[in-house]
Amino acid sequence: MTSDRPRPTSHGVQDGHRRPDHLDDQRPDQRPDQRPDQHDDRHDRHDHATEPIDPARYRQAMGRFASGVAVATSVWRGHDVALTVDTVTSVSLDPVLLLVSLHGEARVLEGLQAGGPLGLSVLTARQRGLAEWLGETGRPLHGQLARIPHERGPVTGVALLTGVLASFECRTYALHEAGDHVIAVVEVVGMRAGPTDEPGLVHYRGRLGELR
Repeated sequence: MTSDRPRPTSHGVQDGHRRPDHLDDQRPDQRPDQRPDQHDDRHDRHDHATEPIDPARYRQAMGRFASGVAVATSVWRGHDVALTVDTVTSVSLDPVLLLVSLHGEARVLEGLQAGGPLGLSVLTARQRGLAEWLGETGRPLHGQLARIPHERGPVTGVALLTGVLASFECRTYALHEAGDHVIAVVEVVGMRAGPTDEPGLVHYRGRLGELR
C-alpha cells in the first residue's frame, strides 16, 4: 500500500531532509527569525484588535470623511419613495455601475427588491432643506415628493429632482446584505449633468455644508 503521508523519521529528518540545527532549541511558539530573548508582540496586537468597536465612536470617526449628498428615489406599491443618502460610490465603467448603501428597512430598498428602478439626484447647497426633509424618519408614505420639484426619467420613469448637479437612472445589478444595511449595486442606464457653477452639498462631521 502506498501513502502520501511523509515517512516518520527521527532527529527531525523527513524524506532525506534534516531539520536545521538552529531550530532544534526553538520554542514551539517562537518564530524562526526570532531570538530566544526577543518578545513576540503579535499576541499583543491580536488582543487589541479583538476589542469591540464602540458604534458611537465609529460613527463619529467616519463623520470626518466628507461626502456628497444625494436623494435616492424608487417606486414602492405605486408610490414614489425617496431618501437622503451620502454613501454613493462609482464602481465600474464597463458596465457603468455605482453603489449606494441603504438601510435594510428603507422603502427605497423595498422598491428595488420588487424590481423597481433607482434614481439618484446629486444635490446643490441650495437644496439643503430637501436633504433634511427627506432624511427624517417617520415621514408619511404618500406624497413624499408632492412639494418637491421633480420630473420623470426618460428611460425608467423614476422620479428625479430638478435643479440638481447631476441625476442618474439605474436598474438593479446586485444586492448584498451587509449588517443592518444592504449594498445596492446598480447599473446606470441614463444620466444628466446639471450646471457646474453651483456649490455642492456635502455631509461632514454630522452637518450639512457646501463645497465650491
